[in-house]
Amino acid sequence: MPECQNCGAFVTKRYARVFTPRGVDEPRVCPDCQDKIRDGADVREARSARDP
Repeated sequence: MPECQNCGAFVTKRYARVFTPRGVDEPRVCPDCQDKIRDGADVREARSARDP
């Protein structure tokens, strides 16, 4: 099962397929991450608190 590289949360195979480049099985961040977000092809620190 794929896991988020940042927080270790479970992600679905479908989420991993859509949000990771080819050849990478685990995303760098997921919707559960409170401290980082995807920004285009990069990952950056969240600028404000995110609602759970």
